[in-house]
Amino acid sequence: MKKMGDMMKQAQKLQAKILRLQEELGEKTVETSSGGGMVKIVANGKQQILSIRIEKEVVDPDDVEMLQDLVMAAVNDALGKSQEMVSTEMSKLTGGINIPGIV
Repeated sequence: MKKMGDMMKQAQKLQAKILRLQEELGEKTVETSSGGGMVKIVANGKQQILSIRIEKEVVDPDDVEMLQDLVMAAVNDALGKSQEMVSTEMSKLTGGINIPGIV
């Protein structure tokens, strides 16, 4: 029974560390761009887009599809980098053990 109690304490400590890390990751950001830097996106570790910057040279009313594609590519890349950052940090914390529902 003592081992079970120790395991529960360890699980609670790990859970507290994970919650703290999730809060910290909300403060960390990744930045990416597309179109040679014409569209820049900043996202945080909570997979939230914090900013989108579009250079005026890429805004062409006759080619809205290109701008949409650039924004979509940059957003998807930013979210991918954010997810990668979260996975890397969680892996450090959990020793590489995949805990469902955490990442």
